[in-house]
Amino acid sequence: MFNKVILIGNLTRDVELRYTPNGTAIAKFGLATNRTYKDTLTGENKQEVMFIDITVFGRSAEIANQYLSKGRRVLIEGRLVLDQWVDQSGQKRSKHSIVAERVQFMDSKSSGEEGGYSAGGYTKPSQPASKPQMQQPTQQNNEIPSIDIDEDEIPF
Repeated sequence: MFNKVILIGNLTRDVELRYTPNGTAIAKFGLATNRTYKDTLTGENKQEVMFIDITVFGRSAEIANQYLSKGRRVLIEGRLVLDQWVDQSGQKRSKHSIVAERVQFMDSKSSGEEGGYSAGGYTKPSQPASKPQMQQPTQQNNEIPSIDIDEDEIPF
C-alpha cells in the first residue's frame, strides 16, 4: 500500500501549537490549494479551491509555529488520514486531513531569505540566494592525482 500526498498552497490561518501530556508538540493549520481548468460547456477558465487541514508533530511542529503564518506558501509532503468523531448532536462526522512528514517554505518574509524544514530539522542558507563565485583551482598543472586505495577498502 502507498499513501503519499504532495501539496503546495498558502496557509489559511496562523499555526496553532499544542502539547500532549507527554510533551510532544502538535501544530495544526489550514492550507488552501487551487487549480485552474477550462469548463467544457462554456469554454471559460474556472478555479477550484480546496481547503485542507494539516497536522505536524514534534520539532517540526515547533518550527512551523515559529516561522509560518497566514498567507505563507509551503510545500507539504505527508499522508492522508480520515478523522472520525461524534458531534454534540450525536451525529457521526468525518473528514480527510493530512499528517505532514515534510514541510518546505516556498517563500519568505524578507526577499533575501529562503529556508525549509522537514522531520530532520530546519535548514536555512547562510547567505541570500545568489550565483556562487567560482574560485580558481590551486593546482596549475593538468595532472590527475592518483589515489592509492586497496580493493578491500571499497565498501561495495
